[in-house]
Amino acid sequence: MAVTLTENAAQHVRRSLDKRGHGAGLRLGVRTSGCSGMAYVLEYADQVAPEDSVFESHGVKVLVDPKSLVYLDGTVLDYTREGLNEGFRFQNPNQKETCGCGESFSV
Repeated sequence: MAVTLTENAAQHVRRSLDKRGHGAGLRLGVRTSGCSGMAYVLEYADQVAPEDSVFESHGVKVLVDPKSLVYLDGTVLDYTREGLNEGFRFQNPNQKETCGCGESFSV
């Protein structure tokens, strides 16, 4: 099981953690939401919970809780800029459908 960051995503997270001045890594999870059923949840984590799975990519830790890992296994997280838009992009092999706005997915 693994969740990885591209080099661009790792650089963005590292810069953000440096700007915050603290943090253990990036917490990635899922929650029930949206028209397709599930939505990604991203936040900076200040500590690792005992039940977290910890993956490291390009020197940055990604923390995933056990319930979310089932839906996120194999996911690659990228950070892209396209014109005025920038943000994280998820390449999730478990994802079967997304809603029209791209905010939620189903497995």
